[in-house]
Amino acid sequence: MPVIEVTDLRKSYGGRPVVDGVSFAVEEGEIFGVLGPNGAGKTTTVECVEGLRVPDAGRVRVTGLDPVADHEKVARVLGAQLQRSEVQPKLTVREALELYAAFYPAPADWRPLAERLGLVPMLDTRFAKLSGGQKQRLFIALALVGDPRVVVLDELTTGLDPRARRETWQLIEDIRAGGVTVLLVTHFMEEAQRLCDRIAVIDRGRVAALDSPAGLIRRSAGATVISFTPSEPLDDTDLRALPELASVAYRDGRVTLSGTDETVNAVVTLFARARVTAHQLRVTDTTLDDAFLDLTEATA
Repeated sequence: MPVIEVTDLRKSYGGRPVVDGVSFAVEEGEIFGVLGPNGAGKTTTVECVEGLRVPDAGRVRVTGLDPVADHEKVARVLGAQLQRSEVQPKLTVREALELYAAFYPAPADWRPLAERLGLVPMLDTRFAKLSGGQKQRLFIALALVGDPRVVVLDELTTGLDPRARRETWQLIEDIRAGGVTVLLVTHFMEEAQRLCDRIAVIDRGRVAALDSPAGLIRRSAGATVISFTPSEPLDDTDLRALPELASVAYRDGRVTLSGTDETVNAVVTLFARARVTAHQLRVTDTTLDDAFLDLTEATA
């Protein structure tokens, strides 16, 4: 049984559908990503999973439980870091961990959790004095202190500098390695591509695509771009005969081809056959950014 099941979920505000038939399932041990433009319905969807909002229609289950009807039971198996999280400014990290642990009948021991998340040096530091990265570490700890089977992280790295963001990515991978299933809401493509096993792309309240990052990239209309400066001119006829070729461009002695992986393999063979050296060879693949734009533009 999947850890999270969302079936034909619907939610409207003022008669305007925000979530319009969203369905997906999260398997145990996954890092499952939810991507989408601002206002696509991502946060409303996960708030229904968390039991913070009541769906208008559809079915949501977390470890087989209804997040609304079985809210107390769900709270024992699901931890959450909300899109906007705050702690009373004068609370120390230690006090926050002790307070949140007191909310659960069988919490995790917060001491090794604090050590694992690098919070020990700041246990006596007030929340208001923490850096952005330190606050995010604390929010992760607070989401895990109930010893959940699944944790929801909503735009966890927004506002962090690149170093703090990458450190947080490692923490998320460590969480999964500890046996916790992760539902990750993000708008950072690099983050989703690195962390997620599968991704649901939500646009205008619907699932535009659901696949692995590699699968989403493969279905994108974006091309692989190969650019190089040949040591000797290549025959234009040979270049235009390359398989899966979309375009050829010449500029200042440099050749730029647009195609697929098959085009890359064929042009390398052409170099060898023509005894041409490709100087400053660059191959740029389609990224998750490209796939995301293709998918969301297709539903616009």
